[in-house]
Amino acid sequence: MLIDAKGMYYKELNEIIRDKISKGVKSFKIINVNGQRYIGDGITGRIKIHVSGIAGNDLAAFMNGAEIIVQGNAQDGIANTMNCGKIIVHGHAGDALCYGMRGGEVFIKDDVGYRVGIHMKEYNEQKPALVIGGVAGNFLGEYMAGGILIVLGLNIENDRQVITGDYFATGMHGGVIYTRKPVCADFLGKEVKQFSVDDKDLKILTKYTSEYMHVFNKKIKLDLKSFCKYIPISKRPYGRLYVNA
Repeated sequence: MLIDAKGMYYKELNEIIRDKISKGVKSFKIINVNGQRYIGDGITGRIKIHVSGIAGNDLAAFMNGAEIIVQGNAQDGIANTMNCGKIIVHGHAGDALCYGMRGGEVFIKDDVGYRVGIHMKEYNEQKPALVIGGVAGNFLGEYMAGGILIVLGLNIENDRQVITGDYFATGMHGGVIYTRKPVCADFLGKEVKQFSVDDKDLKILTKYTSEYMHVFNKKIKLDLKSFCKYIPISKRPYGRLYVNA
């Protein structure tokens, strides 16, 4: 189904989407999107939504199983507490992506902003994954409790350019972060340490980097063995603040 969102108020757009889904529509193409918020929020099932333009805040919040492809940039709060599904953004994305994300996959072609991956979590086989093709801002992976976060930094042009910002993985107590080049030592949160990747990590990196190259039609060979792995050194980094030693 084709929807022209030019000049359309975000509530009207989302009401149309939900109404058509209730009537059995499974595929949408939404054109002329210009910051409309909450697209795909809370929808369940095998729904596919193509967005042409700039997707507004909280795209796919609480989404459960759908796929959203954005042909353009996206604003803040993508995949907020998303349960499962897939998001592909053919451009940049803003701040606070994947806050509390519980499952599914998110692929961002270019850069992302601040506080990305906060409180990502996992449960049994439910393991969310976020792949960033460019670089990330401050507080990446803050309080991360589970899941997989990969930063490729494919647009880095020289050794002086950093792949993430400061306060990297501050308070992280679960999950894993991979970066194609080392994070500046001064940026590391005290709760994490850098390690070399092992065979298990290489399988994970192969899976998600191959998918990234596929969805964005890129042909770049990566030396996966040179990636850095960051994991927490404590599962309760602030436990001493709440209980007596």
